[in-house]
Amino acid sequence: MLVIRPLQENDLDDLYAMAQGAGKGLTTLPADRELLQKKINHARETFNQRIAPEAGLYLFALEDIERKKTVGISGIQARVGLDEVFYNYRLSVTVNASKELGVHVRTPTLHLSNDMTDTSEICSLLLSDEYKGGGSGLLLSRCRFMYLDEFRKHFSEKVFAEMRGVSDAQGRSPLWDALGTKFFDMEFSEADMLSGLGNKSFIAELMPKYPIYLPMLPDSARAVIGRVHDNTAPALRMLQSEGFNFNGLVDIFDGGPVVEAFVHNIRTVREGMNRHAMVTRKPVNLNVPADERVMVSNRSFRDFRVTTLPIDCIGPDTVSLPPEVAEALQIESGDPVRLAPLKDSGMLTKHTYRSSVPGGASKWQS
Repeated sequence: MLVIRPLQENDLDDLYAMAQGAGKGLTTLPADRELLQKKINHARETFNQRIAPEAGLYLFALEDIERKKTVGISGIQARVGLDEVFYNYRLSVTVNASKELGVHVRTPTLHLSNDMTDTSEICSLLLSDEYKGGGSGLLLSRCRFMYLDEFRKHFSEKVFAEMRGVSDAQGRSPLWDALGTKFFDMEFSEADMLSGLGNKSFIAELMPKYPIYLPMLPDSARAVIGRVHDNTAPALRMLQSEGFNFNGLVDIFDGGPVVEAFVHNIRTVREGMNRHAMVTRKPVNLNVPADERVMVSNRSFRDFRVTTLPIDCIGPDTVSLPPEVAEALQIESGDPVRLAPLKDSGMLTKHTYRSSVPGGASKWQS
């Protein structure tokens, strides 16, 4: 059984091992034990409501219950750009025209932007390789949308994700090589790491404030603007299926796209529903395909937990939970739970729930 829960102190070793295997480019989860410990501490302070809501960092762990091992992490940054300025490039067009000469020139440009300031960011998504497939990545990512919906007052109405851009196996970025190196005397990995850790003042001090004309950059750099790293492509497709769209902003270092959505338009939020738990001793086959499972959460702010169940556990007003699932979710009979689809099957919206038929049996109806 895989369960989502808040990140805890004893997750450091597993988190460090995953960060080591992630390679360069995932700057929000550096392979540095001290920095990872600071993130864990920040998350614990956030869930315990010991810091201002706008400074919150909500980090969720995916735990393999049987192995007692953390195998994934995902997060939400409550607001960006409040302490350190948050930068992106906005893709734009500069038009120059002369009626006398009959010239009308459109030039694609990059403009330094702070447009995402005070907006919530979904971030820090990382899943152990051995758990990829079977819906684990969907659970790890979409659990955040359930939390956003449940506790909307702590977040902005719009959320965004800054996707990892194109870089090679050595961590070199074509955009950085063509642009960043002209203004920063450091390697891409170092600059990106500093930015990911919140040390962004050097950007304001060194980055040019004037538009960057794309035709002045080499083809290799222009080709990667707005594109994602191959390892990030599945995450982008998932976000697009949730209703996230490219907003015209890109990362200032590697050119990765920024995608955004309003919380009320996110698919997991729109198709979610509330029920009450009913703990039952009736055996339940939990080993069913991802498109036959739904996510179920305990709706707790401090001890938020999510796992998946077969969709036939859902009744008109209740959700039937085997004891081991109820224990993992830390709920009892009668407690409120929230449901949301795991995959994009639309199963929760295609069916009305079980209606009685003669003999006490039940069936699904479209």
